[in-house]
Amino acid sequence: MKLLRDVAALDLDQRDGAVAIGNFDGVHLGHARIVERLIAQARRVGGPAVVFTFDPHPVRVLRPEAAPPPLTWTDRKAQLLSALGVDSIIAYPTDEELLKLTDRQFFDSIVRGQLAARAMVEGPNFYFGRDRTGTIEVLRKFTAAAGMALEVVEPVIVGGEIVSSSRVRTLVAAGRIDDARALLTQPYRIRGMVTHGAGRGARIGFPTANISAIDTLLPGSGVYAGRATLQGGPWPAAINIGGNPTFGEQALKVEVHLIGFVGQLYGQPLEVDFLSRLRDVRPFPGIDELKAQLAGDVAAARDIVEAWPVPEGSGEKGKRSGE
Repeated sequence: MKLLRDVAALDLDQRDGAVAIGNFDGVHLGHARIVERLIAQARRVGGPAVVFTFDPHPVRVLRPEAAPPPLTWTDRKAQLLSALGVDSIIAYPTDEELLKLTDRQFFDSIVRGQLAARAMVEGPNFYFGRDRTGTIEVLRKFTAAAGMALEVVEPVIVGGEIVSSSRVRTLVAAGRIDDARALLTQPYRIRGMVTHGAGRGARIGFPTANISAIDTLLPGSGVYAGRATLQGGPWPAAINIGGNPTFGEQALKVEVHLIGFVGQLYGQPLEVDFLSRLRDVRPFPGIDELKAQLAGDVAAARDIVEAWPVPEGSGEKGKRSGE
């Protein structure tokens, strides 16, 4: 899979294929259905399966105050799309020049000109061009006149509701990570840098990595089971998002206990997958009660992570289990 940030960098073998255009934030089950049909159309026309997305989301340029927090960063989005079988991903720099293009100009210049697309696959709520004047019906007219195939993919329904990035965002923000995970192609992930904390966890036998500079949506307050990834492999993790009410601290923190890990992490990047919610954040009568609960959290988190396969190429099984 190739991740490109400039359409001009497209090789000849990346043109003349099938194209899907959209934000693909979170890469959920609805996106997976689009990609499945995209690959089928690419095989039909004998070309590559190409996803054209935007970096940043156009709303961040047009109305930054109204922009929703992203679910994925660009490289992570590319990883998820690649896992679904996409050949090339174009993360087009969103600027005023792009946003000024009319629907006709966008189609002629980018879809037909730079991408040389022979087929397109989109969802029913796709819009393109200045002021979002390009609807699916407009696109249908453009592709028909150009002799291109257009496949409109119906949304995926789970639990009686459409799977969408906004629905995933609502669930993640509410801390309903299990429900969100059921709508995603892979568990929800955040990334950040490990910074110095108070060191209280280490003093009671549960050292944590404090994460800052997180650039995607943060799950709601709670204690979670997950997997932390750093250089050297993945580690099972118990994650606390919220304050430390037992010690009278209400400030929001992201603290990750890497089960079985020994060493220093300060200044290192850390990525964390959320697999399941364990409990709410709450105060305890004393240190002993807190330590007993943390021991239970760690054991539960280890069991949950053991039930999940280790991502390919991420390290030995022993590192997953903390053995």
